[in-house]
Amino acid sequence: MPQTFPGAQWETKNPADLGFSEEKLASAESWLLELAKGEPFRVVVARHGYIAAEWNHAIDASEKLRQASASKSFYSCLLGIAEAEGKISSLDAKAIDHYPELMDVEEGAGPKDGRYAFDKDRDITFRQLIGNTSGYMKPGEEPGKKFHYQTFGMNIITNSLATAYGVYDSANPDRLPGCGILVEEKLRDPIGGTWSYGYGNFEHASGAKQNIFGHSLSIQCTALDAARVGHLWMNKGNWNGIQVVPEEYMKQATTTNPDILANEPERRWRYGLGFWVNEHGRQWPDLPRDSFAAWGAGAKHIWVSPSTDLVVVLNPGPWTQVHQERARLKLEQVTISKIVDAVVG
Repeated sequence: MPQTFPGAQWETKNPADLGFSEEKLASAESWLLELAKGEPFRVVVARHGYIAAEWNHAIDASEKLRQASASKSFYSCLLGIAEAEGKISSLDAKAIDHYPELMDVEEGAGPKDGRYAFDKDRDITFRQLIGNTSGYMKPGEEPGKKFHYQTFGMNIITNSLATAYGVYDSANPDRLPGCGILVEEKLRDPIGGTWSYGYGNFEHASGAKQNIFGHSLSIQCTALDAARVGHLWMNKGNWNGIQVVPEEYMKQATTTNPDILANEPERRWRYGLGFWVNEHGRQWPDLPRDSFAAWGAGAKHIWVSPSTDLVVVLNPGPWTQVHQERARLKLEQVTISKIVDAVVG
């Protein structure tokens, strides 16, 4: 079926017309209902640019939910756009050259004891920040040498980019709109999205310089908005002929980060540049190797498989109370596997 792109509203097609077994797709929904035991969940299944299934249980379809760490994939897109627009010189540019404030976090001014800007952090690059290998404010972690999932390095990216575009002032974070306005203008509006954004911080001691390493940007969206951006990603950053995110950047972002390949055991070969990836089969062993996802706390998941032309959104999945990572991964994989198994043509 020819690829299409949704307008202001998604068009829904009969699952069979999109190559699904209606019986298997209905069985996946029934399985989720039994698993949920009344816990709310939303699922969107999109293929070829059409909605094949939308399941909203105990939660309104129009409610915008905070995407938590799934927002990192949005930041990643903006980073690729900023490089293409010349706002940063390169992914491998040192972040300090664009946001020198990142070093102005002395001992006692960081997020917790022993965490502050070390001399080694002067060499951190944007690629290391978005790939979670920067070691920012972490003693003993040299840039590019260790995969360590964190929030504060991501905040350095958003604050750096917002500063480069003139919409953030670390001395007065509330004076300007910040990085959220860029994600809207550069990513949301070109694809007809409706998401909003907000900022927040963890609780820290009064001396913590949250204006520098905090001001966390969170995307707030519906499941249909999440499916929309997933459709953009599946099409290599292109939206109906307009290259919103550079194609080469999307390729890099959705394959395993070279720092991780060089320095981590094979079981960790599952993260790219702001996306969870699967070309080595370490994230979802039973799912397509080209699949990748945005993933956030509260069971937020935007899973994409170009080879099957499929986007699956869990926003949220019905396991928000499951805190053990392996158990969450298993539930996500089983859910998505049931939907993938329903693709018969």
